[in-house]
Amino acid sequence: MNSSHSPAEPLLRVQGLRKLFGSTAALDGIDFSLAPGEFLTLLGPSGSGKTTTLMSIAGFVAPSAGEIFHRGAPITSRPPEDRGFGMVFQGYALFPHMTVEQNVRFPLSIRGVSGGEARTRARAALEQVQLGAYAGRYPRQLSGGQQQRVALARALVYRPDALLLDEPLSALDKKLRADLQWELRKLNKESGASFLYVTHDQEEALSMSDRIVIFNQGRIAQIGSPSELYERPASLFVAEFLGRSNVLQGTVRSAGQDGLAVDYEGGVIQVAGAPRACAAGDSVSLVVRPHKLRLASAGQPGLQARVEAVGYAGNLLNYLLRTPRGTPLYLECVAGAGQHPDLRQGADVLVAVDGEAVSVLEAARP
Repeated sequence: MNSSHSPAEPLLRVQGLRKLFGSTAALDGIDFSLAPGEFLTLLGPSGSGKTTTLMSIAGFVAPSAGEIFHRGAPITSRPPEDRGFGMVFQGYALFPHMTVEQNVRFPLSIRGVSGGEARTRARAALEQVQLGAYAGRYPRQLSGGQQQRVALARALVYRPDALLLDEPLSALDKKLRADLQWELRKLNKESGASFLYVTHDQEEALSMSDRIVIFNQGRIAQIGSPSELYERPASLFVAEFLGRSNVLQGTVRSAGQDGLAVDYEGGVIQVAGAPRACAAGDSVSLVVRPHKLRLASAGQPGLQARVEAVGYAGNLLNYLLRTPRGTPLYLECVAGAGQHPDLRQGADVLVAVDGEAVSVLEAARP
């Protein structure tokens, strides 16, 4: 994914956004920007503030403090219809008494575009979402995925420079969601519009986004590209929210420019580089993804563990290991790749940690 957008010239900028519901802060100092053409996802658990942020940008929620800028101009006080953003909701919001084409043409009619131009633009938008042959049908005659495509065409028909999407795929089945994810990415690139996308689905966010803004309890936990967030989380919350992680609590034995040596349950984990200021004796949390663990060969250093369970997940094999002190370790490998062909429940193994793939968190001086 393209993550080279310059923050110096944002299409949209959110600065110090706060929203209070009574004494509860739903948003507490939200700052981020959206670049032209970027696919930016607001990701977080339910109640974390991502939808409130999107609705504030759309103009449906009035912030308690902060500013929203569009192309450098403040729009915080503008009504929704004067902001010029396309909006796609989870529930499609199609008019049941209108045909597909009439639904798509509706935003044009309220903007004074009618006749042949409206028809041409509506047909072009429907072709863009692969529904050109469905112009004369009614919403009730369409599947859920087709209805969501109509909603996308309606949002794109008046050529906005930004599209705001509030969990548009959450009501669809898994296969259809996967298909539409690719279509949304294609639409983002072909239309040139920036997409600001809300979801609670981590896999969806990682597969679609140029960058992701992770929310937690009304605040931003981290912003970055999918690979940055997944491989180098800035906190335990981000690490565990984005997928299964091995979190190893250890003590720094030595620290230098080449990296750290960390004592962990009778073994030593070598961490490459100098990820953060640490000194001997510091307590640290090491985060490593399951696919970055491997079995050590005889004579190599490794952590002692026993295989507790083996899980088959189609193209992946998942192993639950347990250290002598009871700590779970999760190891993942590609099925059929011959990496661990004889690994069975109850087997004793040595586990090697890829020192290049370790994130060091929560260093604390005793």
